[in-house]
Amino acid sequence: MNVAEIESLDHEGRGVAHVEGKAVFIEGALPGERVAYTSERKKPSYEIARLETILKPSSQRVMPRCPHFGVCGGCSMQHLEPLAQAAVKQRVLEDAFWHIARLKPASLLPPIVGPAWHYRRRARLSVRLVPKKGGVLVGFHEKKSSYVAVMETCPILPEAISALLPELKALIGGLSIPDRIPQIELAAGDAPPVLVLRILAALTPADEARLRDFAERHGVHLWLQLDGPETAQPFHPADAPWPVYRLPDFAVSLRFRPTDFTQVNHDINRVLVRRAVGLLDVRPGERIADMFCGLGNFTLPIARVGARVVGVEGSAPLIARARENAVANGLAERIDYHVANLFAVTSEQLAGWGRFDKMLIDPPREGAIELVKVFGDDAPARIVYVSCNPATLARDAAVLVHEKGYRLKAAGIANMFPHTSHVESIALFERHQ
Repeated sequence: MNVAEIESLDHEGRGVAHVEGKAVFIEGALPGERVAYTSERKKPSYEIARLETILKPSSQRVMPRCPHFGVCGGCSMQHLEPLAQAAVKQRVLEDAFWHIARLKPASLLPPIVGPAWHYRRRARLSVRLVPKKGGVLVGFHEKKSSYVAVMETCPILPEAISALLPELKALIGGLSIPDRIPQIELAAGDAPPVLVLRILAALTPADEARLRDFAERHGVHLWLQLDGPETAQPFHPADAPWPVYRLPDFAVSLRFRPTDFTQVNHDINRVLVRRAVGLLDVRPGERIADMFCGLGNFTLPIARVGARVVGVEGSAPLIARARENAVANGLAERIDYHVANLFAVTSEQLAGWGRFDKMLIDPPREGAIELVKVFGDDAPARIVYVSCNPATLARDAAVLVHEKGYRLKAAGIANMFPHTSHVESIALFERHQ
């Protein structure tokens, strides 16, 4: 065994030490700790190691709340105090800006934090029939594995859903096709939670009766998905309304299909939207773009403040839902939506949508490199960029600052996924006048 002093955490939540000039990544170790470790994989410039003993623990180390922590791959940082997790993620963001783009934000935004437990309103649970492990398993994958973890509870899911995990196992195990239901998707809005069962074979009348009874006893809505996400349909109640989440600060409600993309953490999302609109400094009458707009999570609040908004998204079904939400919220006259592939956007396309005073960009993990590359002399004076990947944010920031004349005015993190290494962030860019 070897001994090392842990200096920091990497983007996967592993402890980082340097031993004889080589970086050593030790899962489960925390900054400030002295640990004994065993190397599992050695490369010329780094090693991957297994934590053996904590010789000097960090003052920020806590007892993981979940009994499945360390086996389940859903969380990686439950052993670190939640506020310290936010500080670590802020450091990951700052390091990405510096190492990838040679940039430092002019100011750091206070981290957006919220409840650390029972926050996850969206989840995709895997289902497997494993007789040698007692029958049907319902849960997240084991760490670094395709196996499903044996789970009886999950403290990051809503309490009612966490308590249902044993019941879901019994439900699937009692159906005629327990090996033909590979996943259950959770979508919890501001009404009864929705569970979407992916089914690969026909249900019997007895199966259907069992599902109806389950939904009524536990106060959930059940949907069935036979193929792709758009095939999901309400099963019981058959006339159940779609789920809804609300943004009270802007008097906005967004209706969505349970298989649509929405943020997993409603508390953090509300604060993030409020901060984004504030950083944009939206003024009535301005023309603002919302790129990768999805259902309208930012589009509708920006329009509510009084701006004219153009929302662009690559998914036609999401744009259809966004238009419906604009109408339902009385904002259709202020919003124009377009379906376009922003990963292949051209300067001609961008020009065709007209000139914008400001822009919000909220891309998936791949970032928005093709979009920022086509900015010309009439690019927006202010950009707010919401990111779920610090590396692609930093890459795109390098183009904005070093090639397009913007300044990185501010940046900070939102702890959208407590106890995981996922880093959600927001950055403000202003163009030189």
